[in-house]
Amino acid sequence: MGLREEIDARRSEVRSDGYPVSIGELINMYRDDELDIHPEFQRFYRWSSEQKSRLIESILLGIPIPSIFVSQREDAVWDVIDGLQRLSTIFELVGLLKDYEGNLLPPLVLTGTKYLPSLKGRKWEDDDTGMGLGRANQLLIRRSKIDVKIILRESSEASKYELFQRLNTGGSPLEDQELRNAILTMINSEAYRWISELAKDQNFKLCTPLTERAMSQRDDLELVTRFLVFRRLSEDSLKSVGDLGEFLTDNIIKIAQDDSFEQIKDRESRAFKFTFAQLAESLGEDSFKKFDRERNRYSGAFLISAFEPIAMGLGYNFENYASNASVVPDVATISKELWSNSSFLEHSGSGVRASSRIPFNIPLGREFFAPCE
Repeated sequence: MGLREEIDARRSEVRSDGYPVSIGELINMYRDDELDIHPEFQRFYRWSSEQKSRLIESILLGIPIPSIFVSQREDAVWDVIDGLQRLSTIFELVGLLKDYEGNLLPPLVLTGTKYLPSLKGRKWEDDDTGMGLGRANQLLIRRSKIDVKIILRESSEASKYELFQRLNTGGSPLEDQELRNAILTMINSEAYRWISELAKDQNFKLCTPLTERAMSQRDDLELVTRFLVFRRLSEDSLKSVGDLGEFLTDNIIKIAQDDSFEQIKDRESRAFKFTFAQLAESLGEDSFKKFDRERNRYSGAFLISAFEPIAMGLGYNFENYASNASVVPDVATISKELWSNSSFLEHSGSGVRASSRIPFNIPLGREFFAPCE
């Protein structure tokens, strides 16, 4: 297939439209459940009061707002693909925004901005404080228009997720796992909840002591995702990792969209819980730290280079262990032996890319943790 044929084939997958929509109309659509901003995404975004106030300032001053992208569902409801924070800020300002549990959030109280310092403390309604925006400014906001790009329902389902991913990468406020979580929520919210619940497993938390910053970026959910994706993946597939973020996203989406998702969920949950129960009992918080042979102790912080062969090595062999508990190897002993393996150390040093490390270390872990004879 040549370039022209490739372009024509891909262009045929996307049907789009677009036109300016007044903020008042968008407010009405949200109130009437005709616009789905996916409130569960709110946990992935972190706009400050200052950022929200600057948006309202831009609307009041007539500064153009970037286009909002939506996808039209079969029931004609618009799914917001890009523009959640802009719309959430507007709906919060007018007192209509609900959280992911359906609870009405308090109306937004604005802060002073560079060009409109008098916005400080102002709200949509006056409520006898004298700090409302006033009817004229309310009408100005409601009559302002935002350009809306619509991915029509005739488009392929995959195009919506591809567009969401592209719009939210490169200079985006989302980390890789936060973006992955948002896409999962769009595709199969049960898959996102499943990963979140596994991340709460007490044995898993004990074995993966992450920094506050890592937790804020949801690195715990990424570790769960890695386990689910890599546990039984073929060695040929491991060799094709390439960009790790894209690889994890593509493969967890495949799991979420699989017709046998419930069976996969049950099987992988059992493997996950078994793996971290074994690690918690044997090594606890030392599970994925470096073992110093000279001092005969573990030290340092959590290492992803240790997580991959150890967690995935145990997890890979789960089915064999489950059928015969006597073949479960001595986890602590094998962990120490791994840190004596020159090939493992060579593939785990600083500067080794994931695409080079993973194809070697995960199969090595599977071999190290093979059932006892």
